[in-house]
Amino acid sequence: MTLKITQELKSKAEVYYGDAISQEKIKLLLKEVGLPTGLLPLKDILEVGYLEETGFVWLKQKKKIEHMFKAIGKMVSYASEITAHVEKGRIKNVNGVKVKEILLWVPVYEISVDDPPTGKLTCKSTGGISKTFPTSAFELPEETKEVKTVNNEKNEVKAVNNEKNEVKTVDQEKNEVKTADQENNEKKTDDQENNEKETGADMAIKTVTNEQIFAPVAQAVANK
Repeated sequence: MTLKITQELKSKAEVYYGDAISQEKIKLLLKEVGLPTGLLPLKDILEVGYLEETGFVWLKQKKKIEHMFKAIGKMVSYASEITAHVEKGRIKNVNGVKVKEILLWVPVYEISVDDPPTGKLTCKSTGGISKTFPTSAFELPEETKEVKTVNNEKNEVKAVNNEKNEVKTVDQEKNEVKTADQENNEKKTDDQENNEKETGADMAIKTVTNEQIFAPVAQAVANK
């Protein structure tokens, strides 16, 4: 049953007039309840009202329009006045929205997304028809760009992290080379010390040998 939009109802609700502000409020409301913001692509909106207490929302545009969702190949009709109740992840009791199925226009009475999100959106129509579509088919181009931008930023962060890791690896290799050079220098120092020890020992041996050779000669000269 469609709720009649009375002045009393308007006095309790948030009401906006004019296309620009109304477009903004529709997108904001859809985003708040977790639905794609391109779900209601209305034109020349005259009035938007929202009663937060019950979730009742109404939208008025200059005339009925039809919109083709190219990603799923579906034509949807939006009446000059649309009413519904919104809640987290769902629009129910919808009036004024129809989807074209072959040759017939079938009223849509509920649109919902999974919780937690799975990237799927379900539309229920009169006659027990229920169909599931990717939520991306109902996103605005700006949203898609934002998602791509976020993904690009994530990829750039990964690239920077990879570069940092590569720099760390190079630094580690340099440190390992320095350590190897230090060990080689220490070995050279040890070898030099050993050579010095060997040289000192050789000189001591030569000195002893010379003393042994020349001692008798010196003794003989002294006896003369």
